[in-house]
This record gives sequence, C-alpha cells and structure tokens, in this order.
Amino acid sequence: MPSNVEIKARVADVERLKLAARELSGADPVLIRQEDIFFNVPSGRLKLRKLQDQKSQLIFYERSDQTGPKFSDYCISQTDEPESLQATLVRALGMKGVVQKERLLYMVGQTRVHLDNVQDLGDFMELEVVMQEGQSMEEGEQIAARLMEQLGVARDQLISGAYMDLILNKQTKTYAFLFSLCI
Repeated sequence: MPSNVEIKARVADVERLKLAARELSGADPVLIRQEDIFFNVPSGRLKLRKLQDQKSQLIFYERSDQTGPKFSDYCISQTDEPESLQATLVRALGMKGVVQKERLLYMVGQTRVHLDNVQDLGDFMELEVVMQEGQSMEEGEQIAARLMEQLGVARDQLISGAYMDLILNKQTKTYAFLFSLCI
C-alpha cells in the first residue's frame, strides 16, 4: 500500500509561501480544484475526491491525528462515475461532510507541496513526502522538517487532523454559540 509522511500548517502569508515554494520547485504550480466528500467509516477516513477536468478518486487513508509529521497509508481507486458512487456511499455509510478547496501543487523532489485555500477555513500548507520503496518513516520526517524550515513554516503553525475535522469543529462551535443565544 502506498504511504507518505504528511504535515499540515496554517498559513499567514500566502504570497511569501508561494514565492518560496516556486523557488524550491523550480516550476510554476498546478492549480487543482477539489471537492472531497467524506463518509462515515469505523476507522480511518474515506473520501470521494472530485477533480475538475480529471477522473474522480475514491481514497481511503489511515493516519494519526497529531501535530507535526504523521505517517499515512492510503489506497486510491479512480472512477468515471463519481455521482453514482457518491449516492451509493451516502446511502450505505452516510456523509460526514464536504471540503471544497483550491490547491496549488508544487513538486519538490519526492514531496508534494500544497498551498490550499479551503472554503470556510482559509489558507493552509500541506507537505506530502511520498515514500519510496525501502525508505523509513524517519527519512520522510527529515525531508518534511527540512522543507518546513526552507519554507519558513514554524512548529506553532502545525495542525492535527484533516480539513474535515476543522470544518466539523467550527460547525460545532457555531451551533454551541447559537444554542447559547437561545437559552
């Protein structure tokens, strides 16, 4: 099963990060518009990723929710029929929520550097060090740490979990606030 070492961080200065990522990659980014539909599953995460002008992907992944580098195992299946697959999965599992984002993708060696603008959340940076055969998790963590430093990302900017978790947390806080107004 493919794997990667990943970090996510909040971004305060997107333009500075774009320049740094562009310099490290030596190429302009690829713009990717994504809609991720998350489903209720007993373990890990399952999402249907709808990509503009590309095949959609059903992605299952497992990773710990910790700040800093985290190891992730994943499986990806391509689909030409995302709407019918989504309807089937919603009926079978229930929908957890939706994440919509615009992503700038820069490749730096074996690492995918994503600058994400996530609807209702803001700007983030994600590093995915795609592990190669025989490479240790420690090597992946070292690559991620070196890139964080080169990109000027501080440890206090790191977040745990997935964008879906942040959206659900934000919704819970909003509902709690509105409920408190009604009491």
